[in-house]
Amino acid sequence: MPNEGKAKKPMREQRRDLNGFDYNAPAELFPSRTKRGNGQVKYRRFETAAEALQFAIEEMPPPVLLGAFLEVKDERFGAKEMQSLYVSAAYPLRRGETES
Repeated sequence: MPNEGKAKKPMREQRRDLNGFDYNAPAELFPSRTKRGNGQVKYRRFETAAEALQFAIEEMPPPVLLGAFLEVKDERFGAKEMQSLYVSAAYPLRRGETES
C-alpha cells in the first residue's frame, strides 16, 4: 500500500477575501440534497445576493443550509461564507431574528 505509514494531511478550509462582495448582483441559491428527499427548500434565484443571503440565513433549516451554496458572478460560497457575508458590516439589509 503506497500511503501506508504516511500521515494524511488535514483538509483545510479554503479562505478567501470577502471584501468587495457585490450584494446587489443577481444570485442563485442551491440547497443541500437531503437523504429523505422531502424537498422542503428548492433551488431559487434572487434579484440580489443580499436577498438570497437573507433567505438562506433566516429561513432555511440549519441542516439544509449546511450543504447549501450561493452562486454569485460564477463564484460559489458555502454555508460558512454565507454566514460571514450576512454578519458583515457591509450587508445592506436589515437583519431579522435568527436562532443562532
